[in-house]
Amino acid sequence: MTDGMFITFEGIDGSGKSTQARLLAETLKNDGLDVVLTREPGGSPGAEQIRALVLEGDPDRWSAETELLLFTAARRDHLERLIRPSISDGKIVISDRFADSSRIYQGSRSGDLRAMVDDLHNLMIRQEPDLTFIIDMDPDTGLARAKGRGGTEERFEDFGAGLQAQMRTGFLALAQEYSDRCVVVDGGRAIGDVAADVVRIARERLA
Repeated sequence: MTDGMFITFEGIDGSGKSTQARLLAETLKNDGLDVVLTREPGGSPGAEQIRALVLEGDPDRWSAETELLLFTAARRDHLERLIRPSISDGKIVISDRFADSSRIYQGSRSGDLRAMVDDLHNLMIRQEPDLTFIIDMDPDTGLARAKGRGGTEERFEDFGAGLQAQMRTGFLALAQEYSDRCVVVDGGRAIGDVAADVVRIARERLA
């Protein structure tokens, strides 16, 4: 490969996407490929600072519009400092979340802001993944997993199961909208079984 590749993982909180992103990165590295594993919000020093602002604190800390601006700022910094330079160097970038999360979380959490999300994306980001894995999970199971982690980044989990169900519906619709790059994988199985499907699909696309 000479042009690099951009792979993203999406899904509701607790779906296992972070684990699957890490396992794929490890597998591809063992295959001898140059892989960069990153996450959103975050992935660059500036974006990591914004991460704390949007993922911690009271659920009503930000309006959906303000939240969208913060996520977009973090994504732009991430894109400039890590994603695009790595792809240009021929590396495979694997990101735990990217713009699809904004399309779903900020785009539909408080009314219909999808047009605003798309406008900001087209203005400031203008980058789509080559391949997106949507790890599908029952909303109640995912929420229980996410809350069971006991971390501090639980602002979105604190919106409750209703938001998780809404987000799951959104991600499945997104998979149809972007069917050329999105693949839905059943995340309700054993981690190894999910990982096997992810690796198989990624290798096929890389080939």
